[in-house]
Amino acid sequence: MFGKENLWGIDLGGTKIEGAILLSAADPQVLFRDRLPTGSDKGYDHIVGQIVAMVDQMKQAAGYTPEHIGFATPGIRDPRTGTMKNCNSTALNGRTLKEDLEQRLGVRVTLANDANCFALAEARMGIVKRDFPDARVVFGVIMGTGVGGGVVVSGQVINGHHGIGGEWGHNLLDPEEGLQCYCGKKGCVEQVLSGPALQDYYLKLCGRSATMKEIYQAYLEGNDRAASITMERLISLFGQAVSVIINILDPDVIVIGGGVGNIDLLYSKGRDAIRPHIFNNNVDTPIVKPLLGDSAGVYGAAYL
Repeated sequence: MFGKENLWGIDLGGTKIEGAILLSAADPQVLFRDRLPTGSDKGYDHIVGQIVAMVDQMKQAAGYTPEHIGFATPGIRDPRTGTMKNCNSTALNGRTLKEDLEQRLGVRVTLANDANCFALAEARMGIVKRDFPDARVVFGVIMGTGVGGGVVVSGQVINGHHGIGGEWGHNLLDPEEGLQCYCGKKGCVEQVLSGPALQDYYLKLCGRSATMKEIYQAYLEGNDRAASITMERLISLFGQAVSVIINILDPDVIVIGGGVGNIDLLYSKGRDAIRPHIFNNNVDTPIVKPLLGDSAGVYGAAYL
């Protein structure tokens, strides 16, 4: 089962590093999958050391050293400078991660943003592969602690000229009531539609803290005005934000991951809220939940 046709991937997250080996691109059976803590608070050298430790585990399981490993990263490699940027694991920012890993591991390394890897995994072996096999353009959205996006065309990640292809989360959406973002803008998509931003909005309305699950349940029960306002705002601004994707890219499928993506209203009322903003008479773009769960990132990394 292990052999040179295997695909090796690593998902470098803020709290965990996950490694996986897939049988092949044509037959993506999972031969190996394991996790180690990232230890981001211990600095860059520690993170690289944990990656090396994960690769050592993979090599021991497989019995050989690969020629190439794909990495899903929590930020972007600037194609001009070769350094990492926009990483919420801030120890990575400004560092030549690709070159450092190639030197430590002795293998060729390809990096892509974790949202791009999510989109790639769902396109190649997830919900798009299963239900929309003829889809050519796929947009993957992550709506959780943060908001990200990734573009896959004909099975390939589109990184873009600056390496920011698909960075939907940092388009301006609500500068009046949105939060200040580390990107420099106030009210970008991430600071309006992410879980923490929605919880903060609810807190400001009523002075009570609640999780997104609790806010959504209160909305469904219909006895919490602040929950109703929060959820209706989410639906309205989700429609406005997604309309930008459809107007510019017009994807065949949009896949929504992350905790906020579990809110069923996004696929009914949220879809309806897109319609007034798109340059078309109707919107019939499939907007779907993912199939691969929180391992989509590492599987997409393997496909790099």
